[in-house]
Amino acid sequence: MALVFAVCAALTIVWCASMQAMGEMPMPGGWTLSMTWAPMCGQKWPRAALSFVGMWVVMMAAMMLPSLAPMLWRYHEAVGRSGVSRAASLTALVSVAYLFVWSVAGVAVFAFGGALIALALHLPVLARAVPVAAGLAVLAAGALQFSPSKARFLACCRTADAHGPTQATTVHAALLHGLRLGVHCGCCCAGLTTVLLIHGAMDLRAMALLTAAITAERLAPAGGRVAQANGVAVVAMGLSMLARAFGQS
Repeated sequence: MALVFAVCAALTIVWCASMQAMGEMPMPGGWTLSMTWAPMCGQKWPRAALSFVGMWVVMMAAMMLPSLAPMLWRYHEAVGRSGVSRAASLTALVSVAYLFVWSVAGVAVFAFGGALIALALHLPVLARAVPVAAGLAVLAAGALQFSPSKARFLACCRTADAHGPTQATTVHAALLHGLRLGVHCGCCCAGLTTVLLIHGAMDLRAMALLTAAITAERLAPAGGRVAQANGVAVVAMGLSMLARAFGQS
């Protein structure tokens, strides 16, 4: 696990450095467009999407492993105690299914982001509204931290190792277990991931803070209170963004 985390983190750092070296495009409304959402010179959209999704999966693996690794280890131990000799391969299948969910999310993120940026490039009115829309989205992401759905998905993530591992001893069951983990995890941290995408997916400091926030929610004894504390910070960020956006308009 440590080696996988180190490799994913290193690849993410290299990717971020390469994207930042390409610079950003000033847009109407006082914001800048990251080249993450646009094909490189001579690159077609399908290849750009494939590149984005590949690095998205690597990035999310690096960010989620600190909170996912304990669950995978407990799954491995539980399957081993059940007498199944292929605990390692089943654990790998759970990981693959989990990352598959994040790859599907990456496709959706790129499609939505690419479409939004294409519209903003052609509609200056929409581009000028982006700062306000971004502030509202971050504000909503912060409010989501206090919602019943957040509490429910967080509970699912925190107790995932207590439900299913001893029964997930076949290939099919292991894949389903991994898909379930991925869906619960994605829904649980949807708000915080939205903040990362708006703030800048290439910002290593933001990634580190988000990783720490997600890990604390999943592993700290009072995970629900940590989630709400994260929500307070995100709401404050959203209000600050709105104040700046209205101040510039």
